[in-house]
Amino acid sequence: MMVGFAILLAFQMLGMLVNDWLDLQLPSNVVGLILFTISLFLGWVKLEWVESASEFLLKHMLLFFMPLVVGCVALYRYLGMEQLVASLVSLVTGTLLVLLVTGWITKLLIREKENHDAGSNPMG
Repeated sequence: MMVGFAILLAFQMLGMLVNDWLDLQLPSNVVGLILFTISLFLGWVKLEWVESASEFLLKHMLLFFMPLVVGCVALYRYLGMEQLVASLVSLVTGTLLVLLVTGWITKLLIREKENHDAGSNPMG
């Protein structure tokens, strides 16, 4: 599992270096994630190397959001109605968009898999 964490951290740092070098308008962790995904698809990194580390991180993902939650709870009384409405609209709209895009992509992938499976079956 430690090798997996080392690989993930290396891509995080690589994202920071590439972002500084190219002066991109993306967060460094997103650049690292893009590089990591490309490396997975090209076979430079094997899924088995990072699977246990990524499962651990996903299992404890709520811990990464804990500072945000605590900050919101501590400062909610300072937020006016305008900020509250804007936050709720943003939250609901973002959630709906993510659900719609995820559903659309899943439907597209299932259809593609069915077409691939039907085309590879010699019996029709």
